[in-house]
Amino acid sequence: MDILAVVERFDEAPTAALFGLMTGMIFGIAAQRSGFCLRAATVEFARGALGPRMAVWLLCFSTALVWVQGADLIGLMRADEARIMAVTGSWSGAIIGGLMMGAGMVLARGCPGRLLVLAATGNLRSIVSGLIFAVLAQMSLHGWLSPLREWLAALWVTPGGRNINLIEAFRLPQATGLMLGAGFAVLALWLARRNRISFRTLFFGAGVGFAVAVGWVLTFGLAQISFDPVQVQSLTFTGPSANTLMFFLERPALLSFDIGLVPGVFLGSFLAAWIGRDLQLQGFESEVNMRKAMIGAALMGFGGMLAGGCSIGAGVTGASIFVATMWVALVAMWVGGVATDYLVDQSRGTAKAA
Repeated sequence: MDILAVVERFDEAPTAALFGLMTGMIFGIAAQRSGFCLRAATVEFARGALGPRMAVWLLCFSTALVWVQGADLIGLMRADEARIMAVTGSWSGAIIGGLMMGAGMVLARGCPGRLLVLAATGNLRSIVSGLIFAVLAQMSLHGWLSPLREWLAALWVTPGGRNINLIEAFRLPQATGLMLGAGFAVLALWLARRNRISFRTLFFGAGVGFAVAVGWVLTFGLAQISFDPVQVQSLTFTGPSANTLMFFLERPALLSFDIGLVPGVFLGSFLAAWIGRDLQLQGFESEVNMRKAMIGAALMGFGGMLAGGCSIGAGVTGASIFVATMWVALVAMWVGGVATDYLVDQSRGTAKAA
Protein backbone atom coordinates (compact mmCIF):
# COMPACT_ATOMS: atom_id res chain seq x y z
CA MET A 1 0.00 0.00 0.00
CA ASP A 2 1.26 3.46 -0.94
CA ILE A 3 0.58 5.27 2.33
CA LEU A 4 1.74 8.61 0.94
CA ALA A 5 -0.84 8.41 -1.86
CA VAL A 6 -3.58 7.66 0.65
CA VAL A 7 -2.55 10.61 2.83
CA GLU A 8 -2.45 12.97 -0.15
CA ARG A 9 -5.99 11.96 -1.04
CA PHE A 10 -7.64 11.85 2.39
CA ASP A 11 -5.29 13.82 4.73
CA GLU A 12 -3.55 12.42 7.80
CA ALA A 13 -6.32 12.15 10.41
CA PRO A 14 -8.84 10.43 8.10
CA THR A 15 -6.06 8.10 6.94
CA ALA A 16 -5.31 7.13 10.55
CA ALA A 17 -9.02 6.43 11.09
CA LEU A 18 -9.13 4.41 7.87
CA PHE A 19 -6.16 2.33 9.04
CA GLY A 20 -7.93 1.74 12.34
CA LEU A 21 -11.05 0.66 10.45
CA MET A 22 -9.05 -1.78 8.32
CA THR A 23 -7.23 -3.23 11.31
CA GLY A 24 -10.46 -3.55 13.25
CA MET A 25 -12.29 -5.30 10.42
CA ILE A 26 -9.52 -7.89 10.06
CA PHE A 27 -9.62 -8.53 13.79
CA GLY A 28 -13.43 -8.62 13.91
CA ILE A 29 -13.76 -11.15 11.11
CA ALA A 30 -10.95 -13.35 12.43
CA ALA A 31 -12.05 -13.20 16.08
CA GLN A 32 -15.69 -13.95 15.27
CA ARG A 33 -14.92 -16.96 13.10
CA SER A 34 -12.24 -18.40 15.42
CA GLY A 35 -13.95 -17.78 18.77
CA PHE A 36 -10.80 -16.10 20.10
CA CYS A 37 -11.07 -15.08 23.78
CA LEU A 38 -8.52 -14.95 26.58
CA ARG A 39 -11.25 -15.51 29.18
CA ALA A 40 -12.25 -18.82 27.58
CA ALA A 41 -8.63 -19.95 27.50
CA THR A 42 -8.08 -19.12 31.18
CA VAL A 43 -11.24 -21.01 32.17
CA GLU A 44 -10.03 -24.08 30.29
CA PHE A 45 -6.66 -23.82 31.97
CA ALA A 46 -8.24 -23.34 35.41
CA ARG A 47 -10.10 -26.62 34.93
CA GLY A 48 -6.95 -28.52 34.02
CA ALA A 49 -7.63 -28.68 30.29
CA LEU A 50 -5.60 -27.65 27.27
CA GLY A 51 -8.56 -27.53 24.93
CA PRO A 52 -9.52 -25.76 21.71
CA ARG A 53 -9.87 -22.29 23.28
CA MET A 54 -6.32 -22.52 24.63
CA ALA A 55 -5.05 -23.64 21.23
CA VAL A 56 -6.76 -20.72 19.45
CA TRP A 57 -5.46 -18.16 21.94
CA LEU A 58 -1.92 -19.55 21.76
CA LEU A 59 -2.05 -19.56 17.96
CA CYS A 60 -3.13 -15.91 17.94
CA PHE A 61 -0.41 -14.97 20.42
CA SER A 62 2.30 -16.85 18.55
CA THR A 63 1.38 -15.52 15.11
CA ALA A 64 1.33 -11.98 16.49
CA LEU A 65 4.89 -12.49 17.72
CA VAL A 66 5.98 -13.95 14.39
CA TRP A 67 4.37 -11.29 12.20
CA VAL A 68 5.34 -8.31 14.38
CA GLN A 69 8.89 -9.43 15.07
CA GLY A 70 9.34 -10.32 11.40
CA ALA A 71 8.12 -6.85 10.41
CA ASP A 72 10.59 -5.32 12.86
CA LEU A 73 13.48 -7.35 11.43
CA ILE A 74 12.82 -6.24 7.84
CA GLY A 75 12.21 -2.60 8.78
CA LEU A 76 8.45 -2.33 8.32
CA MET A 77 8.21 -1.07 11.91
CA ARG A 78 10.44 -0.28 14.87
CA ALA A 79 9.31 -1.33 18.32
CA ASP A 80 11.21 1.49 20.02
CA GLU A 81 8.96 4.07 18.31
CA ALA A 82 5.75 2.53 19.65
CA ARG A 83 3.75 4.77 21.97
CA ILE A 84 3.61 2.09 24.65
CA MET A 85 7.41 1.76 24.64
CA ALA A 86 8.11 5.49 24.68
CA VAL A 87 6.38 6.22 27.98
CA THR A 88 7.15 5.28 31.58
CA GLY A 89 5.92 1.80 32.39
CA SER A 90 4.15 0.93 35.63
CA TRP A 91 4.94 -2.37 37.33
CA SER A 92 2.31 -1.73 39.98
CA GLY A 93 -0.26 -0.83 37.35
CA ALA A 94 0.53 -3.96 35.36
CA ILE A 95 0.12 -6.21 38.39
CA ILE A 96 -2.96 -4.61 39.97
CA GLY A 97 -4.65 -3.74 36.70
CA GLY A 98 -3.84 -7.12 35.20
CA LEU A 99 -5.40 -8.94 38.15
CA MET A 100 -8.51 -6.75 37.87
CA MET A 101 -8.76 -7.36 34.14
CA GLY A 102 -8.43 -11.12 34.63
CA ALA A 103 -11.10 -11.19 37.31
CA GLY A 104 -13.39 -8.89 35.34
CA MET A 105 -13.31 -10.89 32.11
CA VAL A 106 -14.33 -14.06 33.95
CA LEU A 107 -17.20 -12.31 35.73
CA ALA A 108 -18.35 -10.62 32.50
CA ARG A 109 -17.93 -13.88 30.53
CA GLY A 110 -15.72 -12.27 27.94
CA CYS A 111 -12.63 -10.12 27.52
CA PRO A 112 -13.19 -6.61 26.04
CA GLY A 113 -12.44 -7.69 22.49
CA ARG A 114 -14.76 -10.68 22.76
CA LEU A 115 -17.56 -8.51 24.18
CA LEU A 116 -17.35 -6.19 21.17
CA VAL A 117 -17.39 -9.15 18.78
CA LEU A 118 -20.41 -10.69 20.53
CA ALA A 119 -22.22 -7.34 20.63
CA ALA A 120 -22.05 -7.23 16.83
CA THR A 121 -23.81 -10.61 16.64
CA GLY A 122 -26.79 -9.44 18.72
CA ASN A 123 -25.63 -10.32 22.24
CA LEU A 124 -27.38 -7.74 24.43
CA ARG A 125 -25.40 -8.84 27.50
CA SER A 126 -22.20 -7.87 25.72
CA ILE A 127 -23.63 -4.51 24.63
CA VAL A 128 -24.47 -3.59 28.22
CA SER A 129 -21.14 -4.85 29.53
CA GLY A 130 -19.26 -3.08 26.74
CA LEU A 131 -20.89 0.26 27.48
CA ILE A 132 -20.06 -0.05 31.19
CA PHE A 133 -16.49 -0.99 30.24
CA ALA A 134 -16.16 2.09 28.01
CA VAL A 135 -17.61 4.45 30.62
CA LEU A 136 -15.30 3.16 33.38
CA ALA A 137 -12.33 3.36 31.02
CA GLN A 138 -13.14 7.02 30.29
CA MET A 139 -13.62 7.76 34.01
CA SER A 140 -10.23 6.16 34.68
CA LEU A 141 -8.53 8.07 31.88
CA HIS A 142 -9.86 11.61 32.45
CA GLY A 143 -12.69 11.38 34.99
CA TRP A 144 -13.22 10.91 38.69
CA LEU A 145 -11.21 7.69 38.85
CA SER A 146 -8.11 9.12 37.15
CA PRO A 147 -6.45 10.31 40.42
CA LEU A 148 -6.74 6.80 41.88
CA ARG A 149 -5.39 5.25 38.69
CA GLU A 150 -2.46 7.67 38.60
CA TRP A 151 -1.65 7.05 42.27
CA LEU A 152 -1.65 3.26 41.85
CA ALA A 153 0.38 3.47 38.64
CA ALA A 154 3.02 5.66 40.32
CA LEU A 155 3.71 3.21 43.14
CA TRP A 156 6.33 1.32 41.13
CA VAL A 157 7.53 2.48 37.72
CA THR A 158 10.25 1.73 35.22
CA PRO A 159 13.36 3.95 35.39
CA GLY A 160 14.47 6.50 32.79
CA GLY A 161 11.06 7.69 31.62
CA ARG A 162 10.62 4.78 29.18
CA ASN A 163 9.33 1.26 29.28
CA ILE A 164 11.68 -1.70 29.01
CA ASN A 165 12.25 -3.84 25.92
CA LEU A 166 12.84 -7.35 27.27
CA ILE A 167 14.96 -8.43 24.30
CA GLU A 168 17.28 -5.45 24.73
CA ALA A 169 17.27 -5.70 28.53
CA PHE A 170 18.52 -9.28 28.45
CA ARG A 171 20.86 -8.53 25.51
CA LEU A 172 19.33 -11.26 23.38
CA PRO A 173 19.76 -11.59 19.60
CA GLN A 174 17.32 -9.50 17.58
CA ALA A 175 15.70 -12.62 16.13
CA THR A 176 14.85 -13.98 19.59
CA GLY A 177 11.27 -12.74 19.43
CA LEU A 178 10.70 -14.36 16.05
CA MET A 179 12.13 -17.68 17.24
CA LEU A 180 10.07 -17.58 20.43
CA GLY A 181 6.93 -16.92 18.39
CA ALA A 182 7.75 -19.88 16.14
CA GLY A 183 8.16 -22.07 19.22
CA PHE A 184 4.77 -21.01 20.59
CA ALA A 185 3.26 -21.63 17.15
CA VAL A 186 4.51 -25.22 17.13
CA LEU A 187 2.94 -25.75 20.56
CA ALA A 188 -0.32 -24.18 19.36
CA LEU A 189 -0.46 -26.42 16.29
CA TRP A 190 0.22 -29.49 18.44
CA LEU A 191 -2.68 -28.53 20.72
CA ALA A 192 -4.85 -27.85 17.69
CA ARG A 193 -4.14 -31.27 16.24
CA ARG A 194 -4.81 -32.96 19.59
CA ASN A 195 -8.16 -31.16 19.83
CA ARG A 196 -8.98 -31.75 16.14
CA ILE A 197 -9.46 -28.09 15.36
CA SER A 198 -10.43 -27.39 11.76
CA PHE A 199 -8.13 -25.64 9.33
CA ARG A 200 -10.68 -22.82 8.99
CA THR A 201 -10.57 -22.11 12.72
CA LEU A 202 -6.77 -22.18 12.65
CA PHE A 203 -6.71 -19.82 9.69
CA PHE A 204 -8.92 -17.26 11.39
CA GLY A 205 -7.14 -17.71 14.73
CA ALA A 206 -3.88 -16.81 13.02
CA GLY A 207 -5.71 -13.87 11.45
CA VAL A 208 -6.17 -12.29 14.88
CA GLY A 209 -2.41 -12.19 15.33
CA PHE A 210 -2.00 -10.88 11.79
CA ALA A 211 -4.36 -7.99 12.59
CA VAL A 212 -2.02 -6.91 15.40
CA ALA A 213 0.88 -6.73 12.95
CA VAL A 214 -1.23 -4.81 10.41
CA GLY A 215 -1.96 -2.11 12.98
CA TRP A 216 1.71 -1.73 13.92
CA VAL A 217 2.91 -1.56 10.31
CA LEU A 218 0.25 0.88 9.10
CA THR A 219 0.64 3.36 11.96
CA PHE A 220 4.44 3.17 11.75
CA GLY A 221 4.32 3.86 8.03
CA LEU A 222 2.00 6.80 8.59
CA ALA A 223 4.25 8.20 11.31
CA GLN A 224 7.22 8.24 8.90
CA ILE A 225 5.55 10.59 6.43
CA SER A 226 3.24 12.64 8.64
CA PHE A 227 3.96 16.30 9.37
CA ASP A 228 2.15 16.07 12.70
CA PRO A 229 3.12 13.52 15.39
CA VAL A 230 1.37 10.17 14.85
CA GLN A 231 1.20 7.53 17.56
CA VAL A 232 2.61 4.18 16.51
CA GLN A 233 0.07 1.74 17.92
CA SER A 234 -2.07 -1.28 17.19
CA LEU A 235 -4.99 -3.26 18.57
CA THR A 236 -6.24 -2.44 22.04
CA PHE A 237 -9.71 -1.73 23.39
CA THR A 238 -9.41 0.21 26.64
CA GLY A 239 -8.31 3.58 25.31
CA PRO A 240 -10.10 3.28 21.95
CA SER A 241 -13.40 2.35 23.65
CA ALA A 242 -13.18 5.43 25.86
CA ASN A 243 -12.16 7.66 22.94
CA THR A 244 -14.88 6.30 20.66
CA LEU A 245 -17.48 6.91 23.34
CA MET A 246 -16.42 10.55 23.65
CA PHE A 247 -16.19 10.91 19.87
CA PHE A 248 -19.96 10.46 19.64
CA LEU A 249 -20.65 12.67 22.66
CA GLU A 250 -18.47 15.69 21.94
CA ARG A 251 -18.17 18.30 19.23
CA PRO A 252 -15.90 18.98 17.49
CA ALA A 253 -14.71 15.38 17.22
CA LEU A 254 -11.25 14.46 15.92
CA LEU A 255 -10.51 11.42 13.78
CA SER A 256 -7.74 9.02 14.78
CA PHE A 257 -6.72 5.35 14.60
CA ASP A 258 -8.73 4.67 17.77
CA ILE A 259 -11.91 6.11 16.28
CA GLY A 260 -11.74 3.78 13.30
CA LEU A 261 -10.75 0.70 15.27
CA VAL A 262 -13.87 0.02 17.37
CA PRO A 263 -16.38 0.52 14.51
CA GLY A 264 -14.12 -1.62 12.32
CA VAL A 265 -14.22 -4.52 14.78
CA PHE A 266 -17.99 -4.20 15.10
CA LEU A 267 -18.49 -4.10 11.33
CA GLY A 268 -16.12 -6.99 10.66
CA SER A 269 -17.74 -9.13 13.35
CA PHE A 270 -21.23 -8.33 12.07
CA LEU A 271 -20.34 -9.26 8.49
CA ALA A 272 -18.68 -12.50 9.60
CA ALA A 273 -21.66 -13.43 11.77
CA TRP A 274 -24.12 -12.51 9.00
CA ILE A 275 -22.33 -14.65 6.43
CA GLY A 276 -21.95 -17.48 8.94
CA ARG A 277 -25.62 -17.15 10.03
CA ASP A 278 -24.60 -16.51 13.64
CA LEU A 279 -26.72 -13.40 14.21
CA GLN A 280 -28.97 -13.97 17.21
CA LEU A 281 -30.44 -11.78 19.93
CA GLN A 282 -29.36 -12.94 23.40
CA GLY A 283 -29.82 -11.43 26.84
CA PHE A 284 -29.00 -12.08 30.48
CA GLU A 285 -30.08 -15.47 31.81
CA SER A 286 -30.63 -14.21 35.35
CA GLU A 287 -30.20 -11.25 37.68
CA VAL A 288 -27.13 -12.90 39.19
CA ASN A 289 -25.43 -13.10 35.79
CA MET A 290 -26.33 -9.49 35.10
CA ARG A 291 -24.76 -8.30 38.37
CA LYS A 292 -21.63 -10.34 37.70
CA ALA A 293 -21.34 -8.98 34.18
CA MET A 294 -21.71 -5.38 35.32
CA ILE A 295 -19.12 -5.79 38.08
CA GLY A 296 -16.78 -7.56 35.67
CA ALA A 297 -17.12 -4.82 33.04
CA ALA A 298 -16.34 -2.14 35.64
CA LEU A 299 -13.27 -4.06 36.80
CA MET A 300 -12.05 -4.38 33.22
CA GLY A 301 -12.59 -0.69 32.49
CA PHE A 302 -10.49 0.49 35.41
CA GLY A 303 -8.07 -2.43 35.37
CA GLY A 304 -7.36 -2.19 31.67
CA MET A 305 -6.59 1.52 31.88
CA LEU A 306 -4.39 0.94 34.93
CA ALA A 307 -2.52 -1.94 33.31
CA GLY A 308 -1.86 0.06 30.14
CA GLY A 309 -4.01 -2.20 28.00
CA CYS A 310 -6.68 -4.87 27.92
CA SER A 311 -6.32 -8.59 27.24
CA ILE A 312 -5.55 -7.69 23.60
CA GLY A 313 -3.73 -4.38 24.06
CA ALA A 314 -1.40 -5.62 26.79
CA GLY A 315 -1.68 -9.37 26.40
CA VAL A 316 -1.02 -9.57 22.65
CA THR A 317 -0.21 -6.16 21.13
CA GLY A 318 2.15 -4.97 23.86
CA ALA A 319 3.65 -8.41 24.38
CA SER A 320 4.33 -8.73 20.63
CA ILE A 321 6.99 -6.00 20.88
CA PHE A 322 8.24 -7.36 24.23
CA VAL A 323 7.22 -4.46 26.44
CA ALA A 324 8.22 -5.64 29.92
CA THR A 325 5.21 -4.31 31.83
CA MET A 326 2.83 -5.80 29.25
CA TRP A 327 4.24 -9.28 29.81
CA VAL A 328 3.76 -8.77 33.55
CA ALA A 329 0.18 -7.60 32.92
CA LEU A 330 -0.49 -10.68 30.77
CA VAL A 331 0.68 -13.01 33.53
CA ALA A 332 -1.43 -11.09 36.05
CA MET A 333 -4.48 -11.46 33.81
CA TRP A 334 -4.02 -15.22 33.68
CA VAL A 335 -3.63 -15.36 37.46
CA GLY A 336 -6.68 -13.16 38.04
CA GLY A 337 -8.79 -15.12 35.57
CA VAL A 338 -7.83 -18.55 36.91
CA ALA A 339 -8.33 -17.49 40.53
CA THR A 340 -11.73 -15.91 39.83
CA ASP A 341 -12.98 -18.94 37.93
CA TYR A 342 -11.89 -21.20 40.80
CA LEU A 343 -13.37 -19.01 43.55
CA VAL A 344 -16.58 -17.87 41.83
CA ASP A 345 -17.62 -20.23 39.05
CA GLN A 346 -16.13 -23.57 39.98
CA SER A 347 -17.29 -23.32 43.56
CA ARG A 348 -20.87 -22.73 42.33
CA GLY A 349 -20.73 -24.73 39.14
CA THR A 350 -21.91 -21.78 37.05
CA ALA A 351 -19.23 -21.34 34.40
CA LYS A 352 -20.39 -21.08 30.78
CA ALA A 353 -18.66 -20.51 27.52
CA ALA A 354 -18.31 -16.95 26.22
